[in-house]
Amino acid sequence: MPSLFARLPAFPWDSLEPYKATAAAHPGGIVDLSVGTPVDPVPELVREALTAAANSPGYPTVWGTTVLREAILGWLARRTKAAGLDHVNVLPVVGSKELVAWLPTQLGLGPGDKVAYPQPAYPTYEVGARLAGAEPVPYTGSVTELDPAGLKLVWLNSPGNPSGRVLGVDELRAAVAWAREHGVLLLSDECYLELGWEAEPVSVLDPAVCGGPVDGLIAVHSLSKRSNLAGYRAAFLAGDATVLGELLQIRKHGGMMLPAPVQAAMAVALGDDAHVAVQRERYAARRSALRAALEGRGFRIEHSEASLYLWATRDEPCWETVAGLAKDGILVAPGAFYGEPGEHFVRVAFTATDERVAEAVRRLG
Repeated sequence: MPSLFARLPAFPWDSLEPYKATAAAHPGGIVDLSVGTPVDPVPELVREALTAAANSPGYPTVWGTTVLREAILGWLARRTKAAGLDHVNVLPVVGSKELVAWLPTQLGLGPGDKVAYPQPAYPTYEVGARLAGAEPVPYTGSVTELDPAGLKLVWLNSPGNPSGRVLGVDELRAAVAWAREHGVLLLSDECYLELGWEAEPVSVLDPAVCGGPVDGLIAVHSLSKRSNLAGYRAAFLAGDATVLGELLQIRKHGGMMLPAPVQAAMAVALGDDAHVAVQRERYAARRSALRAALEGRGFRIEHSEASLYLWATRDEPCWETVAGLAKDGILVAPGAFYGEPGEHFVRVAFTATDERVAEAVRRLG
């Protein structure tokens, strides 16, 4: 029997371990800018909601509470301008990575089907296609340039990981029109939507993009970055009611449900924009300091107009850059993790503490 594991590429982060050891040996300790994991506190009001819901002995529902769905719909109306959505248009999920990895399988895709995703790319798009036995199809241009034959699912990622690129309204509108014309389901990974710096990210659910109806479209959102809830595994889908209805039934069978206290905390987090503004200020200051330091060290920053990363290059092989910075005790992610277009780039996260970012700036100076 063929092994599911055999379909998968090597886990990329394992290859970074020797460089992590080098960086950790620095007298001042490691400054780890390789993974975009939140380091700042979970907002107090979110922790209070989690604690208040701690006495939850019964099973939660896969669809989530009415309160949670209302909070999702409220946020979507405020932030994406989506119109006419109802409870059937939303679905909580156990973190966005789990969703990306297993969505093709849950949609029934398999051999003979194709899944397209942009490059440079979050590696889990490819993993999701391979887990389903489908064919992964990376693309570097516009969605409209893809061959639709056999294509069942196409991913957008704006703001992008790792590059921080933001797709404009015209690009998004063209992708939506093309996907609808060819009967291809369009998935838009928008987990960094609230972290635009030099551009204002737009959702595919915005009527300016989709024309109002959300048929054929699913947007993926997460609270990991906006609310420091990576440890809570709190995310949700929004869009086509037919597709989400089928996913709901499949996920019911699989028991894929968010814990009840997490659902309560998530609803509170989505209803509050003040803590997001505070977190944005923290990230903006770290981003500004690291960008100036990297440019002073001879790096060129491309895209990076949104998200939590700087996409940096010195026009040398990325592993040379990783090795050089590791000697200074700074760990970054090689662009090769994200596909061939990244082989001369590194991804620099600005999710470290203020103290560690200041130390990185000192070492780069």
